[in-house]
Amino acid sequence: MTAKRVGRLLMLIVAAILLGLLVLFIAVRVSLDKPAYVGPVSDHFDGERFFLPGAPNVGDKGVGELLRWRIGRTPAVWPASVPVTPVVPAARVDGEAMVVTMVGHASVLVQTQGLNILTDPLWSARASPVAWAGPQRVRAPGVRFEDLPRIDLVLVSHGHYDHLDLPTLKRLWARDRPLIVTPLGNGTLLAAHGVTALARDWGERVVVRDGIEVIVEPVQHWSSRWGVDRNRALWGGFTVVLPGGNLYFAGDCGYNAALFRAAARHGPVRLALLPVGAYEPRWFMAEQHMNPAEAVAAMADLGAATAVGIHWGTFQLTDEAIDAPRADLAAALADGAIAAERFPALAAGDVMTIAALPTGSERPAGQLLPRAAAPQAGPTR
Repeated sequence: MTAKRVGRLLMLIVAAILLGLLVLFIAVRVSLDKPAYVGPVSDHFDGERFFLPGAPNVGDKGVGELLRWRIGRTPAVWPASVPVTPVVPAARVDGEAMVVTMVGHASVLVQTQGLNILTDPLWSARASPVAWAGPQRVRAPGVRFEDLPRIDLVLVSHGHYDHLDLPTLKRLWARDRPLIVTPLGNGTLLAAHGVTALARDWGERVVVRDGIEVIVEPVQHWSSRWGVDRNRALWGGFTVVLPGGNLYFAGDCGYNAALFRAAARHGPVRLALLPVGAYEPRWFMAEQHMNPAEAVAAMADLGAATAVGIHWGTFQLTDEAIDAPRADLAAALADGAIAAERFPALAAGDVMTIAALPTGSERPAGQLLPRAAAPQAGPTR
């Protein structure tokens, strides 16, 4: 065989390989970019993908911007692990008493009115589609899964892996069969894994029992599992309407005063769970993640009596130091002359009790419980 023929053969082989890779890429993209929701067009759904009116491109960074951040970044060095002393929550908290236990990241156990409410439950070691790569937990859960009381209500804000953790949701569903509420499209993913959820649109309500209901709230964010399926499913926050004052859970979001003020119209907010981490660099993160100063502004927009800072110190997702959110939050509160106990950034295993809203205009401050005083009753199954 002549050198000329060998060259042509090699070119054909290379072309065949490239064509095969292209076909494979297209096939993978099509398989991952499937509709999660089928429904009528609305002011925030174009028939294929969801969007936030007035800010349709939240989080839609190009490859160039992503590379600019990833290549040029100088992230703070986080410790490989931070010691955590897990607590054992009470089986139930009755009446208007409210006890909050920080599990970690956006996972918070709220106990009140005899209900056990769990937000974005995540007990996995990584926030990732695979067990061998991706952001790794540096703080263990503040409650061991086996010590978790029977869960009645689960709020799942959106599809990002640090918020929708399939292994944990499958364990919870198998053990407790809780009521799971999530924005549109996420129920399709959960159903494919044997988990039943009520998927609702922004503004829709789910009755838990007489006098208690969940409202799905719009927030400024986006959703995806694989990158190519951007905004196939909806994202959101939640208001849980409760006697004695509402619970607001933002999930994950950028600052949007109008949306927070709209949520406040559902009644007085007794407790707001607000993200305070994963905010640096601002040029890349600002529209999708609040910083602590913006979270303080959100607390004011909501008119919340008390807030708890979440979404920090568990997985290194961005560039700030592990404890920067707590320090920046303290500074923002001081700048606003707001008592620090009204808005702590709880770490895994911290327990906090919230007083019922008073009948007058004075707002109660949360009381951080020492670990020895945290409820220690055994969990129910």
